[in-house]
Amino acid sequence: MSAMLTKIEIITRSSKLDDLLRALNKIGVLGLTVSQVFGCGLQKGHQEVYRGKKYDVNLTPKIKVETVVSEVPVDLVLETCERVLRTGKFGDGKIFVSELKDAVRIRTGQRGDDAIRDIPGEVKEQASA
Repeated sequence: MSAMLTKIEIITRSSKLDDLLRALNKIGVLGLTVSQVFGCGLQKGHQEVYRGKKYDVNLTPKIKVETVVSEVPVDLVLETCERVLRTGKFGDGKIFVSELKDAVRIRTGQRGDDAIRDIPGEVKEQASA
């Protein structure tokens, strides 16, 4: 394993997903996992009305985008995320950054940064097979 692996987790509004994915793709972040999640923070949920009755909803729906980078600078990823996601309002989200000990591409047994590096030719060949 030669390069340091850094995991970046971005939790934000689902309405920002397309803009975020486009921006990350432009800077070379290609491999991503996206999940629908629910959480609470300073916002402490919200109220909804159902059949005329108000209900407190303590968990707010969000999306979580996870990626691991080794070649794309972490600061560039963070700056890109902040630029795309910041509205200045509650609910913009959070970004968590952590170092990974290792990664394994199960199919090939590759480890470290080789396991997360996409090989464009290989992806195209698999898609046409």
